[in-house]
Amino acid sequence: MTQGAPPPKFEVNTIDVVSVESSKITGVSLYSGRAEITRLYALSVPTGQNQVKISGLPNVLDHSSLRVEGRGAATIHGVTIAATPVPPIASTSDALVALEHKKERVGKAIARCRKSIAALETFVSSVSTEKINVQDLGSVVNGYEAEGEKLDDKLLELEQLLLDVDKDITIERARLRGSSHRNHDLGQTATISVFAETGGDIELVLIYAVRRANWSATYDIRVDMQTKEKPVTLIYKAAILQSTGESWEDVPLTLETVTPSFGTSLPELTPWRLSVWKPPSGTRHTMSVEGGPVAAGTRVRYRLAATTARKVKGSSSAEGMDDGNEDLTSYFDMAASAPMQHAELNIAAQGAMSATYQVPGLISIPSDGQEHSVTIVQLQLDATMSRVSIPRAETRVHLKAKIKNASEYTLLRGNASVYVDGSFISKSTVPAVSPQENFDCPLGLDPSIRLTYPSVEKKASKSGFYSKTSTQVFTQRITVHNTRSDSIEDLKIVDHIPVSEDSQITVKLNTPALTVLTNTGTLGGKNARPDPVKIAEGVIAQWDGAEEAEADFGSLGKDGKLNWVCTVPAQGKLNLQLQWEVSSPASVTVTGL
Repeated sequence: MTQGAPPPKFEVNTIDVVSVESSKITGVSLYSGRAEITRLYALSVPTGQNQVKISGLPNVLDHSSLRVEGRGAATIHGVTIAATPVPPIASTSDALVALEHKKERVGKAIARCRKSIAALETFVSSVSTEKINVQDLGSVVNGYEAEGEKLDDKLLELEQLLLDVDKDITIERARLRGSSHRNHDLGQTATISVFAETGGDIELVLIYAVRRANWSATYDIRVDMQTKEKPVTLIYKAAILQSTGESWEDVPLTLETVTPSFGTSLPELTPWRLSVWKPPSGTRHTMSVEGGPVAAGTRVRYRLAATTARKVKGSSSAEGMDDGNEDLTSYFDMAASAPMQHAELNIAAQGAMSATYQVPGLISIPSDGQEHSVTIVQLQLDATMSRVSIPRAETRVHLKAKIKNASEYTLLRGNASVYVDGSFISKSTVPAVSPQENFDCPLGLDPSIRLTYPSVEKKASKSGFYSKTSTQVFTQRITVHNTRSDSIEDLKIVDHIPVSEDSQITVKLNTPALTVLTNTGTLGGKNARPDPVKIAEGVIAQWDGAEEAEADFGSLGKDGKLNWVCTVPAQGKLNLQLQWEVSSPASVTVTGL
């Protein structure tokens, strides 16, 4: 088969296809904020030039993303897409008219029945002993009862029939409203020009991106405090929602952790020039900086080979729809469709910045805008438990876990429900975590550890003969009580001393005796991490942050923060002391103490 325009003698055949009725979604790749849909259409085309009009495509379809692939002995000559002309919204139907007529007839029958009952009552009321013999009274009463019962039964049947007709009218009106709603959401039509030298069956595949589809990561984090090895069970889930107008029924679903960029280009830097500002006479001269904003990137035109990694013979793209329709020509292959594969739970692709997850089996997501949860994987992870308290702010002890993501899965930022020993503790947030990275997870409060933080003790003195110096010594005591039946380790207690912002004020830490490094982070002329100070058995003190792997040694202690890391035996108590002194000229009033 050679490529070329069809002979002019062929007439154009129009084939109308309603997308949701005549196709099947064979794949959905879901990103954050958009999805890529793959739809398969099987149809027959006669010999000659054909225009396949596929209506009922979503309004949220990105025109520039549309591509067409196919199989069969035919040639694609062009692809266009435009809004479907909206027919007048049907306010009535033959069924609705018939129901309304039925309701009118039933209403008139009810009115007649009620008049008959009223007439019967009037007749009985008019009967008197002067007009009827006593021996005939029984037959009159019996006749009244029988006729009244028939009329009552008929009235009840008619009233029930009226209720049923009203219900049917409500259903038919809802159907009409629903039909107009579907037309509103699925209002795009793709027209594909296909030339067939011989008539036969072909397959068309439409691939397009849609907005109003999204997935986000959610987590259940379950911690077993009695287990030492892999105490954390992390259930990684995807919350999926879409309101594209199309229902995804039994589709293979792929979750993508990266969002594709459309129409982006590298920005340009404009020259950054300096000049001397020339002020009006009588004013002083100053320098000013002139620099324009970064120039906007030029518009990028995407061609078929650039928009898809699947460069398949027999494909076409509806690119540049905003600038006018553009014909692209290619041929169908005769090869049969590859069988659909349903991957088990696995990572379809893993990169340095993104990952692709294949959801096992088939899944259905209606176009309802509601969240639908899918489990990606359940992981058993190691964690290091620790307890932290900042008693100057509050004397409660917070429990947290440093969890290592020892898996192949990239964890996206998302909300998490935290459970400890089977009980719900709190809502938390999991940050973006790459494989083999650690992250902190708060596990609530530990009420079994009690801290006492009394008011600070203060002693003041003055020294100096000519220049008086005022010195104030502050002592803060902290008591820790472990009420548990087992010892606790790595309890961190954080506190701070004041920091001077004036050269006349000197702050000195007396207890614990921590060493202050130079601004360059050197100790004894060498770059070194300062050693913690041992306070007692199982208790060390250090500048806060010194234990971090990437600590800036030069900044340690500059903010006045320090901490103790303690081991407290079962039912044991621990006493800590923080002491510092503040010196200044006696004539100076120090604020902030």
